[in-house]
Amino acid sequence: MANAKRNSRMVLLVSLYLVVAIFVAYMQVIRFDFVGYDDELYVTENIHVQEGVTYSGLKWVFTTSYSGNWHPLTWLSHMLDYRLYGLNPAGHHWTNLGFHIANTLLLFYILYVMSGALWRSAFVAALFALHPLHVESVAWVSERKDVLSTFFGLLMIFAYCGYVKKPGFKRYLLVITFLSFGLMAKSMLVTFPFVLLLLDYWPLRRLQFRNHRISESGGGSYFGFQGLLRLILEKIPLFIPVAISCMLTFLAQKSVGAVKTLDAIPLKSRVANALVSYITYVFKAVWPGKLAVFYPHPGNTLEVWQVLGSALLISIATFLSIRSLRKYPYILVGLFWYLGTLIPVIGLVQVGGQAMADRYTYIPLIGFFIIIVWGFSDLLAKWRYGKIVLSVFAVMVLSGFTAKTFFQASHWKNGITLFENAVNVTKNNYTSQNNLGTALASVDIDKAIFHYKVALRMKPDYAVALYNLGNVLIKKGRVDEAIDYYHKALHIKPDYVEVLNNLGNAFVDKKDYDKALFYFTEAFKMDPRQIDASNNLANMLFVQGKPNEAISQYKEIVKTYPEDADAHYNLAYMLSIQGMLDEAVLHYKESLRINPKYSKAHYNLGNILINEGNTKEAFAHFAEAIKFKPDYAPAYNKIGVTLFQQGKFKKAEVFFLKAIQIDPNCSEARKNLGTLKRTKKSNKT
Repeated sequence: MANAKRNSRMVLLVSLYLVVAIFVAYMQVIRFDFVGYDDELYVTENIHVQEGVTYSGLKWVFTTSYSGNWHPLTWLSHMLDYRLYGLNPAGHHWTNLGFHIANTLLLFYILYVMSGALWRSAFVAALFALHPLHVESVAWVSERKDVLSTFFGLLMIFAYCGYVKKPGFKRYLLVITFLSFGLMAKSMLVTFPFVLLLLDYWPLRRLQFRNHRISESGGGSYFGFQGLLRLILEKIPLFIPVAISCMLTFLAQKSVGAVKTLDAIPLKSRVANALVSYITYVFKAVWPGKLAVFYPHPGNTLEVWQVLGSALLISIATFLSIRSLRKYPYILVGLFWYLGTLIPVIGLVQVGGQAMADRYTYIPLIGFFIIIVWGFSDLLAKWRYGKIVLSVFAVMVLSGFTAKTFFQASHWKNGITLFENAVNVTKNNYTSQNNLGTALASVDIDKAIFHYKVALRMKPDYAVALYNLGNVLIKKGRVDEAIDYYHKALHIKPDYVEVLNNLGNAFVDKKDYDKALFYFTEAFKMDPRQIDASNNLANMLFVQGKPNEAISQYKEIVKTYPEDADAHYNLAYMLSIQGMLDEAVLHYKESLRINPKYSKAHYNLGNILINEGNTKEAFAHFAEAIKFKPDYAPAYNKIGVTLFQQGKFKKAEVFFLKAIQIDPNCSEARKNLGTLKRTKKSNKT
């Protein structure tokens, strides 16, 4: 009884240490911004996420292939975060950090329950908590899918432990449920049924190849081939959600062109990169230096000795793990955990242009940590000073990793610091050069142009960099140069919708409306759901004197995107121009329901109301307009008009003067002020 209480206290103390250590290493991320690398897809510019958990939002969550993934629970978590925190990045970072803490504690407790080894389990959990390779999964808001899927994956293993101890349909159903939830957060868990088979051998000891039972096995042991077959059959139902997830994820990634063809990256190059990556991850796990958010794919440039050497090391490790299977079963379990859980992201099915990624190690390194911790413990077990040496080693390693994680996390402060680090620690990283340009575009256009051009020197056919360079040249007023770069991007990628749309915008700047209409129409044909192109096409139809076509176009947009405040505003504006005021009012109000701070919508709605004689409600909308836009001169003028109509001349004069003060060219305010003065003079007479 006393021993049990002591163990409970130690579990609590270890848990407190893990939480405090994570806060020390990661607390700074709460002050960090969004990094602009997929964050706009997942949060800052995603109107579906910002719509919240509505019927249409839920429908989108479960049917979309947006961002090249099918992960409805990840979308739901971002929706909930936006509802709680809006676009305050601190809250989104808090959620990621909370899941990392939960995952660490779950891993510690699961290993302790399965093995009974308190300190070994604690050390593995601490390595998981503090390893610098895991910074990307925690500090990057868009990698919510990583920490969320791992959370459900570990809950699945925990539920499986309960099932092993006391088998039953309800307990097994809980295992399937957690696996399904994990797959709906990220398809990384497709290998987890195999992970359970590994855990069956060690530490659960449900499979033994000796001729006696292992009494401490909670669920009983099975022997030889028959026992293995029984355990495999037990896992068959788990492959149903796995198969569904694989199919949906592949279709989602293929639909957005994220899956590279064999022409782009040949199978030979993929296999070579996979073998080298397996070994590179291990080296980075031992010595986590030169970590970057993006590692460019080497293509066919890997040396033969690197590929053959990596294959040889993997073969030797596998051979030794099998040789030591009976005496040190954790080596095979840890090795196959590491090798197996990396398979979905090792690059055999190439998604994106990276060779590898730190975030891919979030789950796989658990296997490597198990080998290291249990291996060192057994190696030093018989030595007199073994425990002391192991304790000192643990303190040194964890202290070093905590410091390195703190330093690595600091690079995630914003997009500029993130990609500056990437270009500094890698070579020929055209993707990071491009992304650094994008991060700089809002603060230093000249530096952004420099980095885009560096990216294009590295990869002249880089359509994304050509597009981005065109965008910043537009900001500089160099429209003709921008158009040249847009055309180069289209030559490489003819279906580049964003380029077509921005070409239309460029020709609007040149007042060449026929060409603008052509490119907006082409963009809309390529992707009718691309909202910028749809809006621009409608606006151009209106400019070209085709109001009915423009209104029809906007009605389709608001039907597709019912929570887009801009679309409702633009439709209302066109309707009001055409004299359809009742319908215009409905859409102005809808835009304000979605975005109550929409000053222009308040102002235009106020104009309609004041013309209808509804002075009181009009005044309220003009007041809201200046509340959210204090320098909105026309709104001050209109408030003056409403006060003038009510005979409140002194107050009206104040607002007319305020409008003129903000905008000396506000002729309407000057005119109204003159009318007011003449009226006051006439009244005196």
